[in-house]
Amino acid sequence: MNPELTEEEMRRALFGHAEVCAPIIIAPPLKEPVADIVIAPTAKPQVKKKASKAFTPRLKVTLRVGNEFEGETFELIHEADTLSTILAEQEATKAARKKYKYVELVSVKSM
Repeated sequence: MNPELTEEEMRRALFGHAEVCAPIIIAPPLKEPVADIVIAPTAKPQVKKKASKAFTPRLKVTLRVGNEFEGETFELIHEADTLSTILAEQEATKAARKKYKYVELVSVKSM
């Protein structure tokens, strides 16, 4: 082969004998005239969906309470929204101390 081929000869060797078309000029699309007054569609008020409540861990704390030392006692059940048994116990004891003098822990169970 001839090492000094022209560009046209290289094109013919690669792509064959195709006629060269004139370059196509694409005109930009015409913009439509914009009206001075734009009417916005009426928007409906968006209703917020309530998020479903996630599972909250609960513990049931059972206390034996009373106002007399070794006297009549009552069983009190307190529900705590925590996984920590110590926090649940402290919360229940604090709530029971407001009304009763003597507080004894019976059990802490998950619900």
